[in-house]
Amino acid sequence: MRTLLTCLALAGLPAAAGADTLSDMMPSAPPGALSCTGCHGVGEAAPLPLGQFTAEEIEAAMAAFASGEREGTIMPRIAPGFTPEEVAAIAAWITGDTQ
Repeated sequence: MRTLLTCLALAGLPAAAGADTLSDMMPSAPPGALSCTGCHGVGEAAPLPLGQFTAEEIEAAMAAFASGEREGTIMPRIAPGFTPEEVAAIAAWITGDTQ
């Protein structure tokens, strides 16, 4: 299901994280990162651009969704599927803070 949603979400979307094309973006994306674009989109014109947050804010939000502290429709079901290390890698990729 995640793969299908990712494929549908990425069809025709501009690249994120400073990449010029989708092929530029994919090799550097950690596992699970591209699935975020299904709902959040990519780039500044996205419905809820994750790039407006710091990596720390993304990690905190994901932890809150995973623990049930933060309510939502989809994220409380998705967040528990990622380890803290995976979330950190995804957050760093989204924000461009990959040092």
